[in-house]
Order: sequence, then C-alpha cells, then structure tokens
Amino acid sequence: MYARWVITALLIWPLIAGAVVLLVPGRLAKYVALAASLVEFAISVPLWWTFVPDGGMQFVVDRPWVAAWGIHYTVGVDGISLFLVLLTTFLMPLSILGSWSYITRRDGGFYALLLVLTTGMIGVFVSLDLFLFYVMWEVMLIPMYFIIGVWGGDNRLYAAIKFFIYTFVGSLLMLVAILVLYLHAARATGAYSFGYAHLLSNAKDLGPVAWWLFGAFFLAFAIKVPLFPLHTWLPDAHVEAPTAGSVILAGILLKMGTYGFLRFALPFFPSVALSRTVQLVIVILSLIGIIYGGLVALVQPDFKKLIAYSSVAHLGFVMLGIWALTLQSVQGALLIMINHGISTGALFFLVGMIYERRHSRLIEAYGGIARVVPLFAGILTIVSLSSIALPGTNGFVGEFLVLLGSFRTYPIATVLATTGVIVAAAYLLTALQRVIYNPLTNAENEKLSDLTLRELLVLAPLLAGILWIGIYPKPFLQRMEPSAKALIEQLRPPSSVAGQP
Repeated sequence: MYARWVITALLIWPLIAGAVVLLVPGRLAKYVALAASLVEFAISVPLWWTFVPDGGMQFVVDRPWVAAWGIHYTVGVDGISLFLVLLTTFLMPLSILGSWSYITRRDGGFYALLLVLTTGMIGVFVSLDLFLFYVMWEVMLIPMYFIIGVWGGDNRLYAAIKFFIYTFVGSLLMLVAILVLYLHAARATGAYSFGYAHLLSNAKDLGPVAWWLFGAFFLAFAIKVPLFPLHTWLPDAHVEAPTAGSVILAGILLKMGTYGFLRFALPFFPSVALSRTVQLVIVILSLIGIIYGGLVALVQPDFKKLIAYSSVAHLGFVMLGIWALTLQSVQGALLIMINHGISTGALFFLVGMIYERRHSRLIEAYGGIARVVPLFAGILTIVSLSSIALPGTNGFVGEFLVLLGSFRTYPIATVLATTGVIVAAAYLLTALQRVIYNPLTNAENEKLSDLTLRELLVLAPLLAGILWIGIYPKPFLQRMEPSAKALIEQLRPPSSVAGQP
C-alpha cells in the first residue's frame, strides 16, 4: 500500500498544506507550516527502509494525464534520486523552523511558498515523464523568485530577476530539446509519448542534431549547478535571499543541475557527452570552478558571499566526478551532493543566526566571540571542518571518492583539483579565525547572546548528519551503488567497467 501512494502523497501534501497556511491567521502560519513539513518528512522516511537497492526504478506510478499528447503522470525513484528526495524533506522543516525569528510580515505567503517549492523540487527528482519534469522544473522557479524578491535584502529585486532570467532562458531551450526528442521518437515508432523510457530508447540516430540537443540540456543544467562561467547569478541570489531561501537554494536547487546531467544529458546523448571535446570542456570548467570559486571565496569580506562561492567549488567536484564515470567517482559525486546540502545549509543557518544578533555579515565586524557565544563557535567550527573535508566528517568521504575515482580517468585534472581542497581550508579556516578566535575588539560583540533552544533544534539534525555520513557512510553507498553501476554500464561498454569494485 505504501509503495503505491508515497510519491504522489509527497507531491500533493505540500500543495494542500500551502493552501491551508494561507487561510490560517498570520501568527499561526509558521506552526501549521512546520507541522505540515514534519508530516512530509514522516511520509518520506519509510523510503529509506523500503527501498531495495537493485539499480532499477521503484515506487513507480504511471497514469495517463493528457493521453492524446502522450503525457503521463509517471514518477519513481532509484538510488540516484532517493537521497535527493530525502534531503529535500529533511531540510524543509529545518528551514521553516529556522525562519521563525525574522519572517514577521506576510508570514502565510512565505511559508506557503516554501511548501509549494517542496512539491516542485521533489517533482523534479521523481518525474519519469519529460513533460512532467519540465512542469516541475518551472513550478520550482516561481516560489523561489518570490521568496528572494519579497523577503530578501536591499537588492532583492535585482537578484530575483537575475535568478529568474538565467533559469528561465535555460529551461526554454531545454523545452525545445524535449519537443525535438518527442517528435523524433514519434516518427521512429508512431507512438507519441513523453515517457522517459520511451524517449531514451529512441534517442538514437539523431546525427548532428544530438549536439544541439545536448547543448540545450547542458545550458539548462549548467546554469542550475552553476558551472563557470554561468555562476554569476548565484552569489547575488544567496546574499539577498532570506536564510531559508539560501539554505534551500544551496541545499537542493543546485543539485537539480547535477541530477539533470546524471538523469538526462548523459543517458540521452552519451556519444556527445563522452566525446573528447565535451569531456575536455567539462573537465576544464569543473577545474576552473573548483579553483576559481575557492580563490574568490578567499577574498570575500561578506561571510554569506564566501559560502556562496564555496558552492561553486564544491559543485565543481561533483561535475568532475560525474564525467570521470567510475563507480567511486559517481558515488562520491552523489555523496558530495548530499553533504553539500547538509554542511552548506548549516553554514547558511549559522550566518543567518549571527546576522540576526549583529545585523552584519562582514567578517571584519566580528572577532573573539568564541568566549561570548561558545555554543555558536563550537558548532561553526565543526561545520566549517566538515565543509573542508576533514576526515571523520561527511565532506571527506565524498571528496575522497571523487578524487580516487577521477584519478583513473583524468589523473592530471585530479591532481589539479586537489589544490581546491587546500584553497577551501585557506578561506574557511581564515574566516573562522577572524570571526571567532581573533581578539575581541568590538564592544558590540560582548553583548551577543548564544544559541537558543530553537536554533539548537535546527542545527542538531545537521550535526548528526555530518557525523553519521563521516563515520559510517556504508548505508548511503549501499543504496546508491547499484544505480551508479547501472548508469556507468549504460554509458560505457561492459569491458571498460569490468573489474571496478
């Protein structure tokens, strides 16, 4: 029974809850939204235990939607999408609880948008019909635009419009590519369908058109990652977004780009994606993102912008791992996607918490606050160490696997990518020292209050995730391994993957 309705419930429940949140009095909106997001998380948790790691799609539902056009409501999860769905339902209640202290106007609208955003994000990860996928991709865009544009900082309109234009232009080109695939498959088979399996099995004999179609998918997903040089919308969106918006943006929305490459761009156009030219371009852009993102983060005076540029570096590792296409590198890329959502989400929460007290995100505004706010300082230290991949934390496992697996395919590029680990230590440890360990010179910092119970409730699950994955990643790797193997075997001849552990 659970298997038949779980994904549909995950998609419908936030929409219903969002409508209810709009109807209740403003002061109750946050409580209703939190309760609804916890129910959503509770619905998703049994996926962890009931999922069978066999490399195939599970919990599949396939129902006609617009049958005349071959549009179906088809959803399902595998070892690639499972953790992204769970990450979404995990971060949303924390984002709602973490926003209680600063959302004081139009509360219902803010929380309703977060719930609608949940439907869009989960929909992207579970859609097995490309028309449904595109609808969910656009549904996700609209709530985030308003979250940034209404509840953001002083330059919120500029950041929101820039975010919208970048994403929308890429998605329109992707829509054109989907329609071309749809018509090509219809000519080949006589059947009109947007079904993932149908289009995938007929995405052959495209000739030179395949390059154009891959380019359209590539642009849409590269913008969302974001891959250098299409990253310029990200720092603006992060800095201007409210804390919950930054957490969701970094924790989940950026993963839609890398997920898109794994689910669509690589399987549909393997001859293009794995051509020497495309591999060279992707590896170079990934390396630039890793090193450039870290170096730019190193000189940022704004702590929130520093974390935003660190995302460019972390996602560069993901792209390198995906294109290396070994079992270790793909699993490592998937782990970094999860770990980045946890660690970077925690960093954005911490910056938001200290901003509420001091009303400044400038690193130079702080110093020596470790003895004033020891709980804050301790948690910031742990999260920062996880972000720079200290052994024993979640960040280490993912980056180690990516570097280990990528060395087989791109040894020189992997050696260069390791410098990104050093740069990450430089910018985060320097910022950490300046914020909490330097001498206390500003009298205003002496009046800071330490973390409240509500804030500890937000951070505790994230700390648990950091330590769990860092110490015992086996349950995660076991569930994603068959799907990662199936993807690799689909893209490379069996002989080239033989012998991989």
